Amino acid sequence: MTGIRLNAPAPGWAIDADVVVVGSGVAGLTAALRCAAEGLSTVVVTKARLDDGSTRWAQGGIAAALGEGDTPEQHLDDTLVAGAGLCDEEAVRTLVTEGPGAVRRLIATGAHFDTSDAGEIELTREGGHHRRRIAHAGGDATGAEISRALVEAVRDAGLRTIENALVLDLLTDAEGRTAGITLHVMGEGQHDGVGAVHAPTVVLATGGMGQVFSATTNPAVSTGDGVALALRAGAEVSDLEFVQFHPTVLFLGADREGQQPLVSEAVRGEGAHLVDASGTRFMLGQHELAELAPRDIVAKGIMRRMQEQGVAHMYLDARHFGAEMWASRFPTILAACRAHGIDPVSEPIPVAPAAHYASGGVRTDLHGRTTVPGLYACGEVACTGVHGANRLASNSLLEGLVFAERIAADIASRAPLRAGAPAAPTTPSVLPLIAPETRAEIQRIMSHGAGVLRSAESLTAAAAALDAVHRDAVEGRNGSAAKTAEPGVESWETSNLLCVARVLTTAALRREETRGCHWREDRPERDDAQWRRHLVVRLAPDRSLVVSRTENTAFAPTVPAVPVAPREPQP
Repeated sequence: MTGIRLNAPAPGWAIDADVVVVGSGVAGLTAALRCAAEGLSTVVVTKARLDDGSTRWAQGGIAAALGEGDTPEQHLDDTLVAGAGLCDEEAVRTLVTEGPGAVRRLIATGAHFDTSDAGEIELTREGGHHRRRIAHAGGDATGAEISRALVEAVRDAGLRTIENALVLDLLTDAEGRTAGITLHVMGEGQHDGVGAVHAPTVVLATGGMGQVFSATTNPAVSTGDGVALALRAGAEVSDLEFVQFHPTVLFLGADREGQQPLVSEAVRGEGAHLVDASGTRFMLGQHELAELAPRDIVAKGIMRRMQEQGVAHMYLDARHFGAEMWASRFPTILAACRAHGIDPVSEPIPVAPAAHYASGGVRTDLHGRTTVPGLYACGEVACTGVHGANRLASNSLLEGLVFAERIAADIASRAPLRAGAPAAPTTPSVLPLIAPETRAEIQRIMSHGAGVLRSAESLTAAAAALDAVHRDAVEGRNGSAAKTAEPGVESWETSNLLCVARVLTTAALRREETRGCHWREDRPERDDAQWRRHLVVRLAPDRSLVVSRTENTAFAPTVPAVPVAPREPQP
């Protein structure tokens, strides 16, 4: 354990549970429901409202081999190709074989997917998939429907939930095992301010870190809190350099920052074309699937064309869909475009890449266990090995489902759970907090130096700038006092963003090749001989980053492995 903690007041209140799940997306709520069904006292902690995470923004759908003629093996092949040589094949095989059953259990939980007149689930196609295997709901509102169903199930089950709560740090006992979390609750009444949930098992399902960049599809809550907490607790993270930039995000101006409207890959799956201002389809000849190539290839194709022409965006042309198809298949996207003065029925949509999904995260085994005993991770915050260097479209919701179920089964197999009393770190180190006004600076540094286009020069400059921000908070500059911020939600979030930014930049600078969604202009070729390996990073007690290389994401778990299969939810 590192003994590193955020600067925060001591907990003023505490509650007890068997399991605390941090996050309320598809991964977190699925894990919580399955744990509760096993009779475990389960508390769900979420940063905003239960339905405010990334899941409800997912437009495309959920991928699984549900269609006639499709097989898990074909789904595996497409996933491995997209992952550019860095997928853990055993993890992918787990995903694709358990995926169809997990989707059916989601339907049994109450999620309604779009169906044909015959009552069969309608399946569409997205980039990187050679089959129609994407189930969707409400046309382009799949995430919203999944979130609705799971939130409703959580409330019906009477699970204890704490909303508007920012997780701070992991609590551990004298032996270094998980003993719960500290958190800050805003406006909960009975539980307000900094408190603690004492539990022998913690499941991180905190989502992504897209807010580390200026433009992202992620909601405002996606500030890398789970990855930063895990690092401070001594856990390992892996593959953080592989940030997927969604190719088609509605372009609203070069100075627009924060969350941007997504134009789902499913639009291209239904036949929309990427074109430049002259109407030329520039993805033809770049990949056999053209606009339906894996996302990293499409994002690079767009960026290259933008560079060649000296423009800030390209266009997505789906005028041939017609008004009826737009209204029925993509009502959410249609409304978002029109809200910004663009009518896709009669004009092409201006699009550009933006930060979308972190393929890496907290390193786990096939049961979601991290390198810290009692700490699990699933969903976007985790690195299960499924995504490799580039996530295949619509595999993220499926990963959340499958590995959340596996986590719950693993936890249940170890019940009854026993929590040791939380112990003070033997070498406590309070992390100086970063001033909230630095957040925009961190985002600009990352977008300019570690965005879609990277090089040794840009990454070195970004790393130096981030180090300067860190030193300002710790030491001050040119004789001035340290710019340490006072404890509070914004300073905690900004500190988490700086932490994940430094890890991401360090890993991206170390990986001297182009692979998947990591594109090095100065190293344009993929180098399997040297770099078909994963970069694993941990935080040393002195707050320095320790980087190592491994050929796979698998690791020896901190507790003996118990072979378990996902269990059917109990009535």
